[in-house]
Amino acid sequence: MKILVVGGGGREHAITRALTCNSGVRIFSVMAKRNPGIARAAERFIIGKETSIESVLRFAAECNPDAAIIGPEAPLEAGIVDALEEAGIPCVGPSRAAARLETDKSFCRQMMDEHGIAGCPRYRVFYSADDAASFIENHDGDLAIKPIGLTGGKGVRIMGEHLDRAGAIDYVHRIGGNVVLEERLVGEEFTLQAFVDGRHVVPMPLVQDHKRAYDGDIGPNTGGMGSYSLPDHMLPFVSGEDYAKALQIMKDATDAMKISGFPYRGILYGQFMNTKQGPKVIEFNARFGDPEAMNVLSILESDFPDIVCSMIEGNLSASDVRFADRATVCKYLVPEGYPDAPVTNQPIALGEQGDALLYYASVEERDDTLYTMTSRTLAFVGIGDSLSEAERIAERAASSVKGRVYHRRDIGTQALLDERCRHMQEIL
Repeated sequence: MKILVVGGGGREHAITRALTCNSGVRIFSVMAKRNPGIARAAERFIIGKETSIESVLRFAAECNPDAAIIGPEAPLEAGIVDALEEAGIPCVGPSRAAARLETDKSFCRQMMDEHGIAGCPRYRVFYSADDAASFIENHDGDLAIKPIGLTGGKGVRIMGEHLDRAGAIDYVHRIGGNVVLEERLVGEEFTLQAFVDGRHVVPMPLVQDHKRAYDGDIGPNTGGMGSYSLPDHMLPFVSGEDYAKALQIMKDATDAMKISGFPYRGILYGQFMNTKQGPKVIEFNARFGDPEAMNVLSILESDFPDIVCSMIEGNLSASDVRFADRATVCKYLVPEGYPDAPVTNQPIALGEQGDALLYYASVEERDDTLYTMTSRTLAFVGIGDSLSEAERIAERAASSVKGRVYHRRDIGTQALLDERCRHMQEIL
């Protein structure tokens, strides 16, 4: 089976590794920058803009893949799935219209409202900066400020956390006023990802991501510094009832998209805040999370290409998808100064990797030496029978890297998990 993977980050390296566990799979890749891990696994690849539909189509015509998997959100917004499927290449990824669940935050909220889907925060959509600023000035309480379009996971600002009222007003003026203002949600975040074939929603293990740059959840927001999952595929601050509600929200969203004429096929990512009132939707993403893909795909026991085929054929079943009952901890190494002023073109040297899995991200390889670029560099995933074992494996590998990079040492530690549980208990 020949599969085209679009994207060149850590998420796409994880996708590629999961696909190539089946020796019969041939990988072809389009990536903006050469990912060393993907390049070694691919039969053929090109370096180019992942949103350049014409370039991707030309490459696909030469390779004639049986299917394509779209990793990042930007090509989805550009309509890459529509173009590939029109050319006869089925895709794991939603159409441009269906991807609006992620790419247009106003569409997402209005769809949830229209179809009565649970978990929708109170919100208002604004297309005028002056109107949004006036609302903020007169609103009693903190708000989440969300630019309507894509922001790479870094555009959302929370009053009381990132901004005061004056800063929030300044921010909506700076981004131009196309914004969704929502009630600030208080609780614990968790991620539920699922394989979706248009009708059937098959969930993956729960994961918790860490956006803040530094230990102790301080510093600026990032694309994600790391994440963890537990052997039972649950999280201790998410009850069985909460989980069932979150999964039902995912199913209801899929049903609503089908009813609306935009059937959803691909990976559906639900970012939830578990609140006193139960799970609320922070956002939907139309693809795997990064880093969350590395957690779940590293313990996928089922044949990933078979899942791809079932999704394309529309007959996906829960029996098709199995994950090992093991814990995972993912730790990203990033350049010094990331995310605001990352140092680039700095050499790094890998140390003792041990049993950790290595996923390359934004890193350049020249003459057998790795160099930092502007974004997250590489990630290690530890897998163990317990969270502490998985964390030790990931931390040992991450700490062995030499160079001007850093990582969060607290991700996956029992102390941080205990703090999450205490926080949830205080809320309840």
